[in-house]
This record gives sequence, C-alpha cells and structure tokens, in this order.
Amino acid sequence: MSVKGVGKALEKELGKPLNLSGLKTYSVRERKSLANVEQFAKPLPPPRGFGKFLDSLPKTLAAESLIKLINAIVEAHKKQLPVVMAMGAHVIKCGLSPLVIDLMERRVISTVAMNSAGAIHDYEVSLVGNTSEDVKPALKDGSFGMARETAEVFQEASSIGAQEGIGLGAALGRKINEDGNKFANYSILAAADRLDLPATVHVTIGADTVHMHPNVSGSDLGESSHIDFRILAGVVARLEGGVWLNVGSAVVMPEVFLKCLSVARNLGNKVENFVTADMDMLRHYRPTVNVVQRPTKQGYSITGHHEIMLPLLRTGILSFLNQDEAS
Repeated sequence: MSVKGVGKALEKELGKPLNLSGLKTYSVRERKSLANVEQFAKPLPPPRGFGKFLDSLPKTLAAESLIKLINAIVEAHKKQLPVVMAMGAHVIKCGLSPLVIDLMERRVISTVAMNSAGAIHDYEVSLVGNTSEDVKPALKDGSFGMARETAEVFQEASSIGAQEGIGLGAALGRKINEDGNKFANYSILAAADRLDLPATVHVTIGADTVHMHPNVSGSDLGESSHIDFRILAGVVARLEGGVWLNVGSAVVMPEVFLKCLSVARNLGNKVENFVTADMDMLRHYRPTVNVVQRPTKQGYSITGHHEIMLPLLRTGILSFLNQDEAS
C-alpha cells in the first residue's frame, strides 16, 4: 500500500498553530481543589520565651544560618531597607499566605515577587477560598487547567497592567479588591495593593494553565509581566543592605533575580552588600548558584518543608523584634 506524499502533508500540518477556540471550560467554583483556606496557617503572636528557644539551638550549620538570616531581616527592617520575598506557588498551596501578609502589614516584607503559577493560586484563593486542582484525573479528559474565571481575570488584568503601565501584579491585586472577592483577605496580591507595596508577577508563556485559553493574549501577558520585571529591577537597584528571600522557586525567580541584579549594576547602582537566602524543600542548582553563591558573600541555604520553615522564620523575626522593643 502506497503512502506517498503523506510525510510532506503532515510536515505542513505540524507547523500550524493549534486553534484554541473550541476549548471547553468550566467554572472554578465547581472544581475539586486540594487546598482550602480552612487549612491555612494562622499568624499568631510569638510564644513567650521563643527567643530563648532560638538561643538554645546549636550554633552551627542550618541552625546558625537561620539565626543569622533572622538577624539580617530584623536589621534591614529597622533601617527601612528592602526585604524582598520571591516565591513559588507552593508557598500559597501550603497555606502560608496569611503569614506572608502579616509580615507585609508589619512592613517587614517590603516587596513580593512570584511566578505566574503563584498568582493563579493567589487569585483562585481570593475568589473561592480554595485552589490547586487534582491534576492526574483532570489530565485524562483534557479538563486540566480549564477554569474559566481565572483565565478571564488574567486577561483583563494583563491588558490593564500593560495599558496603564502598572504591571500584572498590581493590576491583579487591584482587581481582587475592586471586585470584592470573598476571600480577598487571604490574597498576597490584594494585600500588596491595599498596603501600596510592590508586587510583581513573572510569566513564562506556555507554563501555566491560563495560557491554554483562547481569550488570553500573549502580548498583554508579556508586556504587563515585562513591566513587572522592570519594577522588580528597580527594587533590586535599592537592595544594598537589604535581604532577598527565595522561597520555593526552583527556576523562574532565581533567574529573574539574576537578570534584575545585572541590570541594576549595569546602570551604576551599588548592590554589593546584601543578604540572600534560599528556602526550599530540596536544594536546586539555580537557587544555589543564582541566589546564594554568585550575587553576594552572605547567602544562606535553609532546607525544609515550607509549612514548617516559614512559620519558624516569621516567629523568629517577631520574637527578635519584640526583644528590641522591650529593651
């Protein structure tokens, strides 16, 4: 049987963009999600004597790094220098948004930066109080990532962020607050808008669920996220004496940080003496070299589960701040 000519015909088809107009979507309100605000952490005050507990830790390895990092954050806060938290999506999925928001409200964290997946989870939490769909069963029938409201809002926010020059993070935060989302108090982006703090979102086209939807514009996403890159580069240009925290981002945020730092230095800004830390469940190549080793002499790697390590870090910061206030 002859199949002559099939190869060339197939080659022509392989070069055509897929038409997304026929995709079937659903409401995020109907979707089963794995993370719910009822599971989220609660920002309690530090227990009495917690500073003594920290003092009791061995003065070596990760324990020593944790204490030094807490001290660096406290000193930067007292001097009103930047403390930036760059994060991956797991920080939100693990229920830690209330702790991040608490540190923002106390002006300890002065800037937040996240990948696009983090922004997706942040928005969905604000809207319906849950996020993180069960990927494996949804992938079988092609329903994975087809939540309608998330894509609609990302398109609206990216268009506004590009047109008004405010960037994607600011536009999303403002949208959540203007719409009065029921669970907006759990949103990091909404908190940044309310507190007038920089919040940036860094998009990798094709890596996130909203990019699959036919109504989403790559040009709007790209432009609004590029504005956020320049906003974050401006923060990094003022990082001298401050702290950069990379929490749970293995690739995107370490790469963004390195480019921001290069731009800042290229433009003549002194960004030499600052502290960095990578906090993740595993040690990865890019955070190790791009955050801890290459940019500064004062970098720490602290490995552990986010849902344990971030509450520990926050409680340590507040405990040290309370000691300073009491003395």
